[in-house]
Amino acid sequence: MIAAGAALFLLAGCGRGARSGIRDRGAGASAEAASGQATPTAESGARYALTPGPDTQSVVFLGTSLTAGLGLDPAQSYPALIQRKLDSLRLPWRAVNAGVSGETSAGALRRLDWVLGSRPAVLVVETGANDGLRGMDLDSTRANIEAIVRRAREAMPGIRIVLAGMAVPTNLGARYEAEFRRIFTEVAARERVALIPFLLQGVGGVDSLNQADGIHPTAAGQRIVAGNVWRVLGPMLKAGTGAQGPAGTGGSR
Repeated sequence: MIAAGAALFLLAGCGRGARSGIRDRGAGASAEAASGQATPTAESGARYALTPGPDTQSVVFLGTSLTAGLGLDPAQSYPALIQRKLDSLRLPWRAVNAGVSGETSAGALRRLDWVLGSRPAVLVVETGANDGLRGMDLDSTRANIEAIVRRAREAMPGIRIVLAGMAVPTNLGARYEAEFRRIFTEVAARERVALIPFLLQGVGGVDSLNQADGIHPTAAGQRIVAGNVWRVLGPMLKAGTGAQGPAGTGGSR
């Protein structure tokens, strides 16, 4: 686990990206995608139709600046690194980076219908950190995350969902911090979705793995994040489909 004080930098990164002077290439492309245009592939930033080819399924990463790869080339973001891993294993998956800098869980929920229009077999949800940074009501954050999971299932029965866990800064109080962390573990357990315990494990608070702003992961930091994600997502993608998993496996019901 990271030191408690380091969490402040981790979460600030999700909300300050849109206001900083750092260019968010990945998020900019995703914001354009949210308007109904084509989205960039995770691997290269090149545009393509959201509907994958007949032999390819898609995994969509719905997230904040941490997913968009703020301050980095799009090819250095963790979704792009996941794509490279998939390619190296010759797995027929297309990774789609749908990260938008500064977005709250409410914003992610509003975007969800458009994102699901791509008919992804797997949805990775990285949201809520900006809610915590702003001290938003925890019940609202929980409700939004639950709504994302449930709406995705309603729209696409059998979709597999992965939820990325996050933390908040200690200056919001120990109770708020603990209750925020519980949102992710409890939603994952109740909704029976796979959980990445903490997206930024091994990166948060490590100067050499964060950019000059002390907030966003460097390319090396993104590689560690990709490893955190792959440990949970990899077995799911190797299984080959978005079919629902048996109870207790962490798969979508």
